[in-house]
Amino acid sequence: MALQFLIGFVVSVINIMIHALVTVGAVGIARSAGLRHRERPRLHLMTVMVGTAAALMVAHTLEVFVWALAYSLVGAAPADSDLLYFAFVNYTTLGYGDITPVQAWRLTGPMTAMNGILMFGWSTAVLFEVLRKTLERFASIGAPGFSSADRG
Repeated sequence: MALQFLIGFVVSVINIMIHALVTVGAVGIARSAGLRHRERPRLHLMTVMVGTAAALMVAHTLEVFVWALAYSLVGAAPADSDLLYFAFVNYTTLGYGDITPVQAWRLTGPMTAMNGILMFGWSTAVLFEVLRKTLERFASIGAPGFSSADRG
C-alpha cells in the first residue's frame, strides 16, 4: 500500500508541476494580450478565454498521459487494457468500471481521481481569474461596455 501512495504522490506532483507551468504561461499570455488590444474588446475577451481554456485542456490531457504512463510502468491495469482510456476515466472521475485496476494497485484509481479533481478546480479558478483581470483591464482603459459602472 505504501508503494501505491508513493507512486500516486510522485505522479500527482509531476502533474501539479505541469499544471503550474501551463497556468503561468496561459496567465502571462492572457495578461500581455490584454494590454495590447483596445478594439473589439468582446471578441478579444472571447479569444483570451478560449485560448486559456484550450491551454488548460492540453495540460489536463498531458496529465492523463502521465497517469497512463505510470499505470503502464507499474502494471496497474489488466493486460491489454487501454491505459489512456483507463487514466481518463479515473482522472475525470467518470468511473465506468469497465476496466478495473489489478488488486495490488487498486488505490491508484482514487488517487488519480483526487489529482484530477484538484487540477480541474485549479483550472476553474484560473479561468475565472483571467476573465476577471481581462474585464478589469477593459474597464480601466474605458473599453465600450466594460466600464466599472456596468459591473453593478
